[in-house]
Amino acid sequence: MTVTVHVDTTRPVATLINVFTVSPDRQDELIRLLVHATEETMRHQPGFVCANFHASIDGERVINYAQWETEEHYRAMLANPEARVHMDEAAKIATDVQPRLFQVRSTHSTSGRRREPRTPPTPPRS
Repeated sequence: MTVTVHVDTTRPVATLINVFTVSPDRQDELIRLLVHATEETMRHQPGFVCANFHASIDGERVINYAQWETEEHYRAMLANPEARVHMDEAAKIATDVQPRLFQVRSTHSTSGRRREPRTPPTPPRS
């Protein structure tokens, strides 16, 4: 089975890549929590586009690849008390959490089509 993620480069989005370090025996627990948080809270926040969760083969990392319409939408979610509860729970399971915002600059696929964003990128605010 082939599973692919389509990254839309026709509009600018704020891309969150959050790397969680976790004990291998708690990796599944963390993913269940993140999926629940996304279904119950995150996807209902203004500006939410998508979220994907990746589990490392060694069990020591979980990566959350998510997109928000704008950085402002992402920052508003961070300030939301309901969302904060889920993030605090995830931080209790993980031994380290490293969220960063990114801009999509280029995408490539087996179709041979290379896609670039239409608008020139602007540096994200720290």
